[in-house]
Amino acid sequence: MPVVQRVPSVATAAEIGIVHLGLGAFHRAHQAVYLQRHLNRHGESPWGVYSANLRSNRALVEQLREQQCRYSVAEYRDREQVTLRDITVLREALYAGDGGEELQLLLQRMADPRTRIVTLTVTEKGYYLSPTTGQLRLQDPAIVHDLANPQAPRTAPGIVLEALRRRYEAGIPAFTVLCCDNMPDNGQRTRQAVSGLAAARDPELAQWVEQQVAFPGCMVDRIVPAMDAQAFTRLEEQLDCHDRAAVVCESFSQWVIEDHFPLGRPDWEVEGVQMVADVRPFETMKLRMLNGSHSLLAYIGLLAGHETVFDAISDPDLARCIRHYMAREAAPTLDMPPQIDVAGYARDLCARFANDSLQHRLRQIAMDGSQKLPQRWLQGAQQLLDAGRSIDCVALGIAAWIHYCTQPLPGAEPHGVDDPLSATFADIAGRFEGAQRVDAFLELDQVFPIVLSAQPAFRDAVQRAYSALEHTGMGVHLKTFAAHN
Repeated sequence: MPVVQRVPSVATAAEIGIVHLGLGAFHRAHQAVYLQRHLNRHGESPWGVYSANLRSNRALVEQLREQQCRYSVAEYRDREQVTLRDITVLREALYAGDGGEELQLLLQRMADPRTRIVTLTVTEKGYYLSPTTGQLRLQDPAIVHDLANPQAPRTAPGIVLEALRRRYEAGIPAFTVLCCDNMPDNGQRTRQAVSGLAAARDPELAQWVEQQVAFPGCMVDRIVPAMDAQAFTRLEEQLDCHDRAAVVCESFSQWVIEDHFPLGRPDWEVEGVQMVADVRPFETMKLRMLNGSHSLLAYIGLLAGHETVFDAISDPDLARCIRHYMAREAAPTLDMPPQIDVAGYARDLCARFANDSLQHRLRQIAMDGSQKLPQRWLQGAQQLLDAGRSIDCVALGIAAWIHYCTQPLPGAEPHGVDDPLSATFADIAGRFEGAQRVDAFLELDQVFPIVLSAQPAFRDAVQRAYSALEHTGMGVHLKTFAAHN
């Protein structure tokens, strides 16, 4: 049984200063924990949180309401040490997915002058941006709906814009919009989503958004596996924690934020947040080193018969591949401040992946690959090819992703592919095989920039990797790869 350090909530009062969109496990285990520590230190605070789910998981909202928005976060250092935190900083949980009264209440909360920051964790696909161009997909049915029904929006950009419009018309200063999703230039990309929608809706409102709304970027880092029955059972048996809204995560946590908050912010730096002028180097390092490695572990690991990150990183051949990727294909693409030890960061990542207490499932990481690959692998691959360097690991990852999206896993039944382009993948799988299938995937301009997919060196590398998988299987190919790298 692990040694448990319990951290109760000692705060008694918090006014609402933040509205959060995306009431998932990551928000509850990351941003909410920093705000709870701030609240515990001050005893009262103007930075309590209203939080809303937009399109899924009404059951979680109802569970939190039953618990007066109180829940637990279990931070595992390893199997022997865990910190159990009591979180009370959430003051209200809303479900806006049905477009009814709670959506209007959410918009009312966001338009309230006391709300000074709106934060988001809605995943990459929640911004409706093209992964290759970064522009808002105006023809997407959800965006079309928001333009036709601007006061009853369904998307995160639509909700943010409608709340800003209400403040604009009431003469209330704009809140700061802080994206906490894993995207490169996430502040700028969030601006593109909201501004693109505003431009299509009202030029005067669009001008006000451009001039008055701050969109600082940030980098967030904490491994937070999805909760399942096994995780809840472990909490009950090991920690005597009977909380159906609880979250399990690693003990490591990092938050780097660009310091641009015109209406004020919590003194996050006291809680260990790094407030910086430019978050992009940190953001790129995390996306390519941690998230890029995670995606490799997911697609390669699943084809090699593994189920969790711990299982995958315990495979010596796959671990060697990950170390090769970080040292040879990720680190060379980074431009970090001199005080940042990239090699040390890579070693720490491998140690975090080997935390066997998390049971982080590879299928969770494998979701939405079409949205994740451009920033995790493809932008760095372009830099490597421009410099005449190898992309062997990235090519293997792309080949494994194509296999995962079109074929059953070895020894398993056909699986569902959770991705916005899943219907397109199924169509390609039904019409093409082998090299033609790879060509069809590489021609998806929603994923692969033409400047990259048109390069013979890129296409040849992916074709070679896919052919090797087809002929030898992942296990044999990994041993060959490890022997030559």
